[in-house]
Amino acid sequence: MKKTLSILIILTFFVSVHISAQGCMEPASSSGGVSVIGYIQPEFKIGFNGDNVDGTSKNDMGFYFRRARLGVTGVIPYDFSYHVMAEFSSFQNGPYLLDAFVTYNRFKPWLKISMGQFKKPFGLELGSTACQDLYTINRSKVVNELTSPDRDLGVMISGSTGPQKILGLDKENILSYSLSVTNGTGKNAYDIDMAKDFIGRLVIAPYDWISIGGSYQYGKQKNPDPTVITKDIRMRYGFDVTLKKHNFILQSEYVFGRDEGSKLIGGGCGATPELVLGNFKSNGYFAQLMYNTKFKVMPLVKYETYDQDLDKADYDHTAFRKSTLTFGLNYYANDWVRLQLNYLYNIESSSSSDIVNYNEIPNDMLLMQIQVKLN
Repeated sequence: MKKTLSILIILTFFVSVHISAQGCMEPASSSGGVSVIGYIQPEFKIGFNGDNVDGTSKNDMGFYFRRARLGVTGVIPYDFSYHVMAEFSSFQNGPYLLDAFVTYNRFKPWLKISMGQFKKPFGLELGSTACQDLYTINRSKVVNELTSPDRDLGVMISGSTGPQKILGLDKENILSYSLSVTNGTGKNAYDIDMAKDFIGRLVIAPYDWISIGGSYQYGKQKNPDPTVITKDIRMRYGFDVTLKKHNFILQSEYVFGRDEGSKLIGGGCGATPELVLGNFKSNGYFAQLMYNTKFKVMPLVKYETYDQDLDKADYDHTAFRKSTLTFGLNYYANDWVRLQLNYLYNIESSSSSDIVNYNEIPNDMLLMQIQVKLN
């Protein structure tokens, strides 16, 4: 591990730098050679947490790194490419290996085969959107919770229709897909049984202004209790849509999860999830609206909601429905530098029929992040 990180640092100084704006960072050229990729995201946060009983403030304020990632990608003539990325931010428990996979590209765009450690091909905000391309600083809570762990080891096939015309439609990539078989244990972890996770995603984009996606995941894992013989079950499905018209961008995604035996809470983008025992049904969704102005400024508003246990009433203090309204402003200085400002109004919902038990917790926050991509 230390040797891999050392190689990445050395390559930073001796190799030309390139980063793609695509969700998956691709090699800079098709003729071979190594390209250094990566980005840093220093961040400032103010947490509005109310006051203690004695009247003193519980508010907090500080600077940290959301992500600090560095990697290499390249092509091995004529049919192979590789992608390696490490996370260096100590606030994400770094350094550690984030992504590392080899891809066979002979039949692209129809078919690509990748093997190694990669991000799950599930959903719009995780599977189709890279961290450096998120419109808000945070991913939605429902996505972070129900797609955890966000990376895994295995094999994936993916592809699209490319420039091929289908049903008379003159548009590229009308259909795209991903199918993966992974350990289900998360990144940098051994698999200790024969069970595997199966994940599939299909996106239909008949016109430039609309794309519709669907995702499904099913897997079994060994229960952390050694006395339990029956394997835990983890099932997810989701639907999403993106609309782009007249400089407006509207995105929405719904995810449902069913866990039998145990469930992962938290995680996503480097965080370590917590394992809790039990059976759970969870769901949530987000919807966000952005507008591209001619001044390189993008105002946005996002609403998201997540219920971690559908079998409990929303006013039960162990299972509040958590909702967040985000007001944001993105400034794109150029292709490599972006400034984001987000105010998050967090809501812990009660039952609509039991307003007496409404539970509002002071936990709003103001986030500011600057992102710089390597070039």
